[in-house]
Amino acid sequence: MQLISINPVNGKIIKKYKAHTDSQVEKKIKQTNTALISWKEQSITERCKHLNSLAGVLHKRKDELANLMALEMGKPVSQGIAEIEKCASVCEYYAANAATHLKDQQIETEASKSYVTFQPIGVVLAIMPWNFPFWQAFRFLAPALAAGNCGVLKHASNVPGCALAIEEMISQAGFPDNVFQTLLVGSDKVDRIIENKYIKAVTITGSTNAGKKVAQKAGSLLKKTVLELGGSDAYIILADADLEQAAEICVNSRLINSGQSCIAAKRFIVVKTVEKEFTRLFLQKMQAKKMGDPFDPANNIGPMARTDLRNELHNQVKASIEMGAKCILGGQIPTGNNAYYPPTILTKVKKGMPAYDDELFGPVAAIITAKDENDAINMANDSVFGLGGAVFTNDKKRGEEIAATQLQAGSCFVNSLVKSDPRLPFGGIKESGYGRELGLFGLYEFVNIKTVYVA
Repeated sequence: MQLISINPVNGKIIKKYKAHTDSQVEKKIKQTNTALISWKEQSITERCKHLNSLAGVLHKRKDELANLMALEMGKPVSQGIAEIEKCASVCEYYAANAATHLKDQQIETEASKSYVTFQPIGVVLAIMPWNFPFWQAFRFLAPALAAGNCGVLKHASNVPGCALAIEEMISQAGFPDNVFQTLLVGSDKVDRIIENKYIKAVTITGSTNAGKKVAQKAGSLLKKTVLELGGSDAYIILADADLEQAAEICVNSRLINSGQSCIAAKRFIVVKTVEKEFTRLFLQKMQAKKMGDPFDPANNIGPMARTDLRNELHNQVKASIEMGAKCILGGQIPTGNNAYYPPTILTKVKKGMPAYDDELFGPVAAIITAKDENDAINMANDSVFGLGGAVFTNDKKRGEEIAATQLQAGSCFVNSLVKSDPRLPFGGIKESGYGRELGLFGLYEFVNIKTVYVA
């Protein structure tokens, strides 16, 4: 079997990679488990020194890595550089904070001594997607390695170059051999990898269907999982919002990574009294964005990662239009052997349409009209997903109340686009998954939270 890297700009093959055989995969996992024995015995101070070194490697190689992403999955180079810098920041965050976060916690009981200690869980399998090929992996590996775990990576099959670059940088940063390894395999090998006795836990970022399959398999073996899955984030625009600011933020959020982000804004729920003006501003700002060669810094939007994904998105757009949605921008596949899809706006979107019910993974915005604030909140929550959400209002206190207590999602923002941050926990509810990455809580996902009691 081969993994083939294809340039989405022109459909040309970049490189073919020979997949690892079953015996090679088993050997690599065993090597990583052997590396675990000494890695977890290193002091957390020593482990964090390696993370700082890794951050340095990322800073030095950011241009090269951004170019690699542009080549393999079409990310505009400026966005790719920002992604690599964010990877460095997550390494630096855990290097600075892991020791404090993982410090033993003393608890008063009738014992002479009782406390909670945090011990590594073992080798963790990471199943990662193509849309943020470095960030998704680093937001897992930084806390996992800091805690004393080791990892193996099954990356998306269309970004093998990025997958191998991660393993290479870990080595370049001076980590011990085999602490983290890349497995070049297809999705059909995942079940067998999960079954491996040395794999103690699994984390996946991907579609809801993929997450369910991984959770089912890992659950049958009683192996811990963290699932960061799809999303259809709703942004609520209330009547008192700064519409100019809201439209600017909403467009930027919808078009990040050419719209291919779990936490990109997808549904824009606008109170009826300001719907017309918000739509005018939103259209104006979407029209100002430039689509084209991801290597050209003047372009905001590159191609989608693959033509099959682009075609699936277009089918969702067409189905929504056939059900009554109105396309006021885009909605047409460009000519040529490429994976481009233009910024697209659908209005008059209603329940039952793909643009309302499903995740649109690309540069397509759905504008939904709400009667009032309560109607907007109900519409935002009327989704099988629960990854992120936002509310725009000049009444910050009211916005905070809605974000904190009324929106059903793992991350809720006020007057800002939803984004992940190394300092804050990130994850979803409902069909957007469970568990958390990043921050203190992300560090706790893959440790044994152990009680020690001395009579």
